[in-house]
This record gives sequence, C-alpha cells and structure tokens, in this order.
Amino acid sequence: MGDQELLGNPPGEAAVMVPPRSLRSLPPEGALAADRQSRIHARPGLRPLDAAQSARRHFLGCCGGLLGGLALPAHAAGGDWQRIRERGSLVVGLYQDMPPFHVKGQGIDVALGRALAEALGLGFSALPFTADEDMADDLRNMVWKGHFLGWGPADVLLHVPLDPPLQRANPQVQIVAPYYRERVLLAFDTTRLPRVEALAELRGHRLGAAGQSLAGWLMIGAEGGLLREHLATRWPDGVAVAQALKAGQLDAAAGLASELESVLGGDTRFVLQPLPSPRAPRDGWAVGCAVKKDATELAQALQQAMQWLQASGRLGEVFATHGVSWRL
Repeated sequence: MGDQELLGNPPGEAAVMVPPRSLRSLPPEGALAADRQSRIHARPGLRPLDAAQSARRHFLGCCGGLLGGLALPAHAAGGDWQRIRERGSLVVGLYQDMPPFHVKGQGIDVALGRALAEALGLGFSALPFTADEDMADDLRNMVWKGHFLGWGPADVLLHVPLDPPLQRANPQVQIVAPYYRERVLLAFDTTRLPRVEALAELRGHRLGAAGQSLAGWLMIGAEGGLLREHLATRWPDGVAVAQALKAGQLDAAAGLASELESVLGGDTRFVLQPLPSPRAPRDGWAVGCAVKKDATELAQALQQAMQWLQASGRLGEVFATHGVSWRL
C-alpha cells in the first residue's frame, strides 16, 4: 500500500470517508484481507531486524511427546525446512505499524514469532515490511517469491486471514496454524451511553473509527448513512481511536477487538461488545501463518508448534501481556 495519507476530518466536521478500493462492493467475508491491508499504515525502510539469536535452543528435546512430531526425518537437500534448520533461525515476516501486533519491534506478533522459533529449536529473525497494494502482493513479496528490490521472502508471514477466497486466489501459498480470531467491536463510555442495542441509538453522539478500515466502512454506511455527520475518521488505527475514547474525546468508537482491548481492557467505564451491524462478520475471522505451498514440512512444524503453544497456555500469555483476550 505504501505510505498512505491518513483519511481524516477536522473536529466537528462530518466524515467523508470513501471506502478503500479493495473494500468497495465486497461482502464482509470477502473484505477481511482487504481490511488487513487498509488498517496498516507502514513506513519505508525494509531491513530485517537484527534479532537472530546466536545459539539454538534445544526446545524440542525438552517437550517430549508434545512436540516429538517436529523431529522430522531427514529431507532432500534444498528443501525449505532443511535450509532453515541449517541456517539455525526462522525468518518471520511482520507487518509494520499494526498495533497491538507490531510497532517498532514490539507487539503480539513479535512475541509470537519468537515463541514459534523457540518451539522449533531455532533462533528468531524478524523481517518487518511495508504492506503493498493488496494481499496478493504481500504474499508474493514475503512468502513465495521475494520483492524485486531484493529483500524477502521470509520463511513465514504472520497475520494472514484464513479466508477461502484469499487462499484460492493465491495457490502458491498455504495458510496454516491459526492463532487468533479477530472481530469488529463497538466500545462506548457507560457514563454517556448506558447501553447500545442498535447503531441508530448512537445518533447525536461523538463517534470515532479509523479511516480506511473495516470498522469505519461499516459505521459510515450504517443505517443508510445516519451516523455520517457524527463520525470522525481522522485516526490511523483503532488503537488511536480507543485512546481518544479513553481521553473523553468520544462517546463511542468502533474498531477491531485487539485494538480496542489493548487500550480499554480492564477499564470498567467502558463496554466492549460486537458491533450491532448485520454486515459485520458475525463470528469474526481467524488469522494464521502463510508459507510456500510446497513447504510441507515447515507447515507441519509450525502447526504442531502452534498447537503446543496453545495447549501449554503460552499463546494466551502472549496476548494477555499486551492486554488482549486470546480467542480462536
């Protein structure tokens, strides 16, 4: 997508958000990957973080039966898994500026990448990158081919929606090891709104959503545009919107569950609930890991490692550390 201008409007001015090209005329289930694109506001500079660890941790031997399946037999020379093991580190693709998953080397996906590498007995090397025009570009650059400027691909790309249309459109990759289920939520200040059962009840209140996001798209079109004059969209992401709500600048805000929870979770003044819109994906959508289509051994290893992280409680701890409730 490159460096994109923030879609915004001055305080008191009605939202004029035009849905991003990738979101127009799409049903909610088809907009999932597009929303992941639209909410990433990345910066230039595409160098891997110098995070590879010098010593490999022999984690597999300590886990006994839980990860015994990862001790795979020898593979043909040149296979992805064999090359990774010889290198001794797992190169993990991370989206730039996507709070709370990755901002400046910190976040849920960074911690998860480290945990996966550790579970595989490998060091961790992060490859942060700027989102391209659409998800297919990201999968090409970060998973199966590499960028024409010479960087990439990574061994695995995190935060890829397990979306059947996306998978069918990109047969060069496989999406495995789901680790989180995202949803669109509405957060509101109970001192101003005791409860909200329908979006029409928000009319006349100060509302916020990130520009060029699925939450913003749903809000701008809600009730035939009824809320448009009350909706501000000048924030770059749902975390910034939640911060504005917490600061008293808004009465209610829409955003992704991870974004809103990371700021408002645990504060009893606010209620977080599913956005009451028939166009919002009812059960949300899962995100997982993308690898090359023929990287079968790596995909199996990642799947088993993720299952162990989930069973051991480590996955939930990673999310809790960042103020987000883990769900799948």
